Amino acid sequence: MSVNLGKKVGDFSAAATGQPFSLAAQAGKVVVLYFYPKDSTPGCTTQGSDFRDAIAGFTRANSVVFGISRDSLKSHENFKTKMAFPFELISDPDEAVCERFGVMKMKNMYGKQVRGIERSTFVIGADGTLLREWRGVKVPGHVAEVLRYIESL
Repeated sequence: MSVNLGKKVGDFSAAATGQPFSLAAQAGKVVVLYFYPKDSTPGCTTQGSDFRDAIAGFTRANSVVFGISRDSLKSHENFKTKMAFPFELISDPDEAVCERFGVMKMKNMYGKQVRGIERSTFVIGADGTLLREWRGVKVPGHVAEVLRYIESL
């Protein structure tokens, strides 16, 4: 099952720092899910820091932010603590959530083809409908663009 713009996403659950994540538990809030390749790498650290630094705006706009990667909960806990992220990180080692959102891609890394997460962000409305998606995200300016979109809802 995959997600489509303008359609209900459907509940799913996954392990996360803090409480286990469930989409149904977020009902009534706008949910920002950002998929990133790897904890503690330069681009992912910058992206997480940008969400951290803008969290007050997301909170004012009745939204919650969750980061998702294939890293373990232990890796997520370390990354979250080190970077003082005020949001939870979802662990998806079996790629179930990644597959649902279609973010697994073949990428070139140092001349080799590797399968990994394409940096992507999804906004799910308070009613569970997928409102917006960004795929192949470039980090600079992205979080500000996501926040502007949510503030326009």
